[in-house]
Amino acid sequence: FKGGDTCEYLLSSGRFLGEKVWQPHSCMMHKYKNSEAKNCLIDKHIVFIGDSRIRQLFYSFIKLINPQVKEEGIKHGNIPFEDKSASIKVDFLWYPEVNGSMRQRIKSWTEGSVAKPHIIVVGAATWSIKIHNGSNEALAQYKINITSIAPLLEKLAISSDVYWVLQDPVYEDMLSENRKMITNEKIDAYNEAAVHILNSSSRNSKAKVKVFSVSKLIAQETIMKSSDGLHLPESSRDTNAMILMNVYCNKIMKPIDGSCCQPQPPLTLIQKIAFCFFTLSIIGYLIISLIHRNNYRKNKSCTDLESGEEKKPAISTPNVSTLEMLLHCFCKLGLIMTYFYLCDRANLFMKENKFYTHSSFFIPIVYILVLGVFYTENTKETKVLNREQTDEWKGWMQLVILIYHISGASTFLPVYMHIRVLVAAYLFQTGYGHFSYFWIKGDFGVYRVCQVLFRLNFLVVVLCIVMDRPYQFYYFVPLVTVWFIIIYVTLAIWPQIVQKKANGNCIWHFGLLLKLICLLTCIYFLSYSQGAFEKIFSFWPLSKCFELNGNVYEWWFRWKLDRYVVFHGMLFAFIYLALQKRQMISEGKGDPLFSNRVSSVLLFISIVSFLTYSIWASSCKNKTECNELHPSVSVVQILAFILIRNIPGYVRSVYSSFFAWFGKISLEV
Repeated sequence: FKGGDTCEYLLSSGRFLGEKVWQPHSCMMHKYKNSEAKNCLIDKHIVFIGDSRIRQLFYSFIKLINPQVKEEGIKHGNIPFEDKSASIKVDFLWYPEVNGSMRQRIKSWTEGSVAKPHIIVVGAATWSIKIHNGSNEALAQYKINITSIAPLLEKLAISSDVYWVLQDPVYEDMLSENRKMITNEKIDAYNEAAVHILNSSSRNSKAKVKVFSVSKLIAQETIMKSSDGLHLPESSRDTNAMILMNVYCNKIMKPIDGSCCQPQPPLTLIQKIAFCFFTLSIIGYLIISLIHRNNYRKNKSCTDLESGEEKKPAISTPNVSTLEMLLHCFCKLGLIMTYFYLCDRANLFMKENKFYTHSSFFIPIVYILVLGVFYTENTKETKVLNREQTDEWKGWMQLVILIYHISGASTFLPVYMHIRVLVAAYLFQTGYGHFSYFWIKGDFGVYRVCQVLFRLNFLVVVLCIVMDRPYQFYYFVPLVTVWFIIIYVTLAIWPQIVQKKANGNCIWHFGLLLKLICLLTCIYFLSYSQGAFEKIFSFWPLSKCFELNGNVYEWWFRWKLDRYVVFHGMLFAFIYLALQKRQMISEGKGDPLFSNRVSSVLLFISIVSFLTYSIWASSCKNKTECNELHPSVSVVQILAFILIRNIPGYVRSVYSSFFAWFGKISLEV
């Protein structure tokens, strides 16, 4: 990326991804919701001046604030709009020609103490072509009028945002007889005149009128879908309104997926400290490495000329070597973080919005599946959910989730619903793994807790510091951290029930089940009591960890989405370990998990359940409704997968080392 103002690129260049998604050159465009638009434009006054095409843009713009607005205003007259809840005023002023009347209106804002609009959008030409039958005299007059208006617009541009909208091309075959004189050749001549005059005038001015020329590019692709050959189809003018919103609001709202018109954020104090720390680590490592090499050369074994014996070199002290290893690790981490920062937070590289196509998601899925099958090996042990199998499971899930995020597949509901099951499956393993550890080992020491919390959070804490992001931004790590603490507290509080104690007396099994029922009751209560949940996580310092955009709603939504699956994982671990202890399952190499008949029935039920869930998820029509059902039913496909993967002995005895490798770094991925 050669640099330059991304605002200029947003206003002047881009291309379509598919049929409706506009991609500006080199930067990402945020899709504003009406709540975000209101927050950005609060207490603002916006004015649109021009003809029917500008009126179209006006309506698309106010629909971003209030989607319920209907296009019912006077066609050839002024149209006011006001949103009292946010004190936003948007006016359309009917001035179809660039003439003395338009000049007078613009001049009125430059004089005295009249309140100036915060945003002014101006554009007109087709009426001048139509009324004067495309004469050259009309074009000459148009140049004179713009020349007189340009200084006034530049004066306004000192305190307001002023945009001159270039004329869109027309679809000449569809124009009615009274518009046949409006040709693309004439429109190009008027646009050239406007650009030349505004650019010439701005060279001597402190402020610049921004030329909104991107609308012309959009129209070239979509004007064929116009109803009359002159006015843009609704999707195109909505794109123009969204571009206008990005130009003004991105620097105010700073959306994560809107890099256009957003300056590079200044480094915070904590980022500067992190930068200094990593720099000193690199310098320290280089110095220590040079000293060690120098000592190695000096102490290199040499032959004693008198005795002919070899002298051994002096051995370095362990402390120095540990320090060198630590600095080496910090060097690597520093280089990785620098790469992340340059990609994500600096304007060094061009950025593009994600655009989903079926091929961009499914082709990589097939590719990694083939690779995974190619690297099949025998497992060291054949227990249900053995270490190699769980690593493999986490590995392929994380690769699928990675492809899902890169390809922007969340817009395709069937894929979204299946990915939700993968996230739930990861949390299921959290419940299964931690419960199994505490139940078998009975180790509730502080060392174990600190070890797990450090392993889960170290990378994310460093990312939060380097990238200047809140902890909740990387929501999955807070999620698994909180669930680990919940599992620990549930099992560690009196009475501590572990396998060794329960084996001596079966009554302890009922005690543990009672604990799990209490946990389920608490989860159920919190999931239906948003107020209670928000109160718990709104206390300092928890609020600092779990707030996003000033509230904990996002955290509540994420927690609620998979609220039961960790409990399901714990319950599954309890039942499985109980069956294993009583030798009710066969885990020998090549042996089916149960008797042949039971195994066949369970395998059939599992396959049917797995496919039934997939059919339901694929036929989902409403994301909100499906998300409501997901926490209760996701366990069906997870359990079905576990049984399909473990009931046949030959399937349980093999694993993919390719997927297992990624599984070992699944949290980082």
